[in-house]
Amino acid sequence: MPAQVTFTARFTTKEGSEERPVTLTRAIVGGWTGRDKAALQHHIDELAKIGVTPPTSTPVFYRVGVSRLTRADEIEVIGDGSSGEVEYALIREGGRIWVGAASDHTDRVYEHMGITVAKQLCDKPFAAEFWPLDEVSDHWDQLQIRSHIREDGAEVVYQDGKVSGLLSPEELLACLREAGDDLKDGTFLFGGTCGAEGGVRYSEMFRFALIDPVLGREINQTYKVTPIPIEG
Repeated sequence: MPAQVTFTARFTTKEGSEERPVTLTRAIVGGWTGRDKAALQHHIDELAKIGVTPPTSTPVFYRVGVSRLTRADEIEVIGDGSSGEVEYALIREGGRIWVGAASDHTDRVYEHMGITVAKQLCDKPFAAEFWPLDEVSDHWDQLQIRSHIREDGAEVVYQDGKVSGLLSPEELLACLREAGDDLKDGTFLFGGTCGAEGGVRYSEMFRFALIDPVLGREINQTYKVTPIPIEG
């Protein structure tokens, strides 16, 4: 049997919510999806100075094993060198495209060895709730992505931005098709993230959210991060 992840999704529309099972068979992480190309190039140049290989083009679509997607409220990681990233996410189900939220948890220690490797090393929690893209497309740029971590016993804002800083779903999917792929049924696509306030860092807890201030709703998820000792 091919690798797959089956979960109960909650599809929320203006009319109400419906739950039904969904099976995911592929996971794709959209990288370097910022709209501001000058700022994007500056970030690429900064990472290159610390040994992270620059992308050959932007955006880049990294494949990770679908089994890395998880609905668990706790993940295990290697040591304390990883961190979460709040992202909007897309799936296609029942003939519609749906928007959700996920964390592209990534190992920062191994990132210089290759971004695909660093992403593959970590489980990627996602929320079970999704909204129809066609219900938010007219006010897409007003949607917000936000995350919190725990530091010194208190929750602090880790990321806080609008999706207007990222390629829109239409732009992202057009780029995906140009790369020879598409958002097929069973595909989970990460849409990109925003910068971390105070710098990228580890935390034992990560809480992420996608917020729609126009329709007054929010998708959120919290998970615990447990380090595995490095013995050799």
